[in-house]
Amino acid sequence: MRSHTHKTAAAVGALAAVAALIVAAPPAAAAGRDVTADVLADRDVTLSGDTVVTVPPGTTTYDGVFRGQGTLTVRGTGTLVLTRDSDFTLPKSRQRQQVSVLGGNHPYVTTTDADPPAVTVARGATLQYGNGGTAGLIGHFPYNTPAFRLNQDNIRVDGTLRLSLRSACNLGTVSGSGLITQPRFLWGTWDLSGTHSFSGVIDNGTQVNAGRPEFATSLPAVRKVLNQGTWTVDTPLGRTVTMGMDFYQREYGSDINVQSRPGGKVVLTGQYSWSDRGGDTDPALSDPALNWTPARKNVNKRGTNIKGANVRWGDGTTNKIFMPGTADTVYINLLAARSRSLLTFDYNGPVTLGAPIGGGRFHDTLAAPGAGDIIIEGTKGNDVTFAAVQYYDGSTTVDKGAVLRLGNGGAGGDGGLYTRGDHYKIINNGSLVLNNTSRALSLSRIGGSGSLTQSGAATTTLTGSAVTFTGTTTVEKGTLALRGGATLARSRAIRLTSPKSRLDAGTSGLQVRVGRTLSGKGTVTGAVTNDGVVAGGLTVSGDYTQSGTGELVLRDGPLQVTGAVRLAGDLDLAAVTARAGADRARRITVLDHRGRSTTTGSFTGLKEGAKLQLDDTTYRIGYRGGDGNDVVLTAVSASPSPSSSAADAARTAAGPPASPGTRTANAAVGGIGWWPYVLAAGLLVGLAVPATRFGLGRGRGRGQRPGGRHAAQGR
Repeated sequence: MRSHTHKTAAAVGALAAVAALIVAAPPAAAAGRDVTADVLADRDVTLSGDTVVTVPPGTTTYDGVFRGQGTLTVRGTGTLVLTRDSDFTLPKSRQRQQVSVLGGNHPYVTTTDADPPAVTVARGATLQYGNGGTAGLIGHFPYNTPAFRLNQDNIRVDGTLRLSLRSACNLGTVSGSGLITQPRFLWGTWDLSGTHSFSGVIDNGTQVNAGRPEFATSLPAVRKVLNQGTWTVDTPLGRTVTMGMDFYQREYGSDINVQSRPGGKVVLTGQYSWSDRGGDTDPALSDPALNWTPARKNVNKRGTNIKGANVRWGDGTTNKIFMPGTADTVYINLLAARSRSLLTFDYNGPVTLGAPIGGGRFHDTLAAPGAGDIIIEGTKGNDVTFAAVQYYDGSTTVDKGAVLRLGNGGAGGDGGLYTRGDHYKIINNGSLVLNNTSRALSLSRIGGSGSLTQSGAATTTLTGSAVTFTGTTTVEKGTLALRGGATLARSRAIRLTSPKSRLDAGTSGLQVRVGRTLSGKGTVTGAVTNDGVVAGGLTVSGDYTQSGTGELVLRDGPLQVTGAVRLAGDLDLAAVTARAGADRARRITVLDHRGRSTTTGSFTGLKEGAKLQLDDTTYRIGYRGGDGNDVVLTAVSASPSPSSSAADAARTAAGPPASPGTRTANAAVGGIGWWPYVLAAGLLVGLAVPATRFGLGRGRGRGQRPGGRHAAQGR
């Protein structure tokens, strides 16, 4: 006795209802032989061309089989359940699909010129393969494909296809715009192989292989995936698989597993979100903030396991991060299989990673450190924030043009890296921004040509001799500390941009060695050795030593030093503003020595009492000025010149001199210097240009000689 979920009250009544549906159907849908009566009577059907089944409302269970040659279209408003496997093919005249096995010792299958669909599920109808068992699939498997069975019977789904099978299945090439759904907890695996034009929604309740070592998968048109089980993406050797759709999750415990073979890559350009509306046919999220907030019983927790794979989030055309959420709502595991994993962020705008990347098992992501490396791709606009402390043992590479921020600058948004692992290092060729508000950061092994910016209130400590990056170091806020042999000697420039900026070299003898430039308005705690250029306006809470290759540039005020001062090298006064007439500064403090010791040494060519000329005023330098050990310039004479107004006008027209990016040599007062050029320019400009004070300037390139800089030498 066959079991039917749907049976009519009387066979005659059922046939009459079906006849009424056939009469009411539009002419286009009536094409082909109608076998509805045979299906309702559970008779086997042999196809001999195009065939149609019209399913009445409700559920009809069919215990027969389809065989022969032709096509099958399921239409109507009900559900047709197949309980036995059916095997039929398209007529030979309509078969064109080419199947190739490539890869030599690592074979994988490709298909081209796909056959037209052998099975069609029309809009409004539902076709169900199986009834919770292992049979009920329509398929023909003539290909000797390795490791899986490729179905020749392609299918078009404009209605609903339900895969209620506990066995593995393959649907061939899928097209249409409807819904393909798989119930939860059946543990049947669906191999989704090849390139598909399907543009509808996939509801994965158990397991989908969207790519395997034996085949690549392409789903360029799929609108959405409701992932309520495990979605696995893999690649054959050397192949790239791209998944561009958005994923949604509704039940706790779903995940996306990503694998790849050597030379292979998986690109994920959508977003994996929770879904609180839209059902199976159009999953959606009412508010993106819900991805970041735990729901009742953690039903919005979802994750991804990257297993020895090369994975790229984004393709440079979006800034919609793949895994939005926190440790309470998402988990990310970076694991090793045949090799360590690699995860690349490739976005064209700012994104925030709010969860740690670990290496545990499923949701227990922090049970072990992750085994893989991270790359922030150098795509224009790629600005990635780690708003959680990471837990992967690997390198972090910031490519040129990209930004990585540790911390988002807000409460609860502090970030960090796992620094205790053997594989840890930072290769920074872009911009590394440290922006924690309460959690102190400690970083070591930082190389590359990029910049480092301290912008958070929490202290960042750089440790060890492997801090070798060569880009600019900027302290905008808070404290950047140097410990354990860390220096900034290779940094292109060091800038303390606000009075509250602090560079802390400690009190244990560690020095800030300036190889290029140090400038700004903040405070350096510890000893400073100047082998490059230091600009006034800073405070050094420690000793200051200027070597013969060093230069002090007077800019925004005197250099303030609380420890011992030892001087050599050059003094650059190009940025000094000279007041006109009677208001001209009679005394200029170059170095405010707030310690008790005597200032030792002198600038090159400027011994105690040496005279130097600034504009039309002669100054004498002293190293025992102020409270007894300051370096000051004291005016001793003024020789106003009729041409001074013209010269001032010329300087105004020429604009402020360049910044002290590199050291300049001293200009001899006795030489011609820059006056003839300024005077000539002044004559051209004329007295119509009002005289203004000379603005703050900057030094010229190292090794260049005079020409426009107010440098000085004793006479």
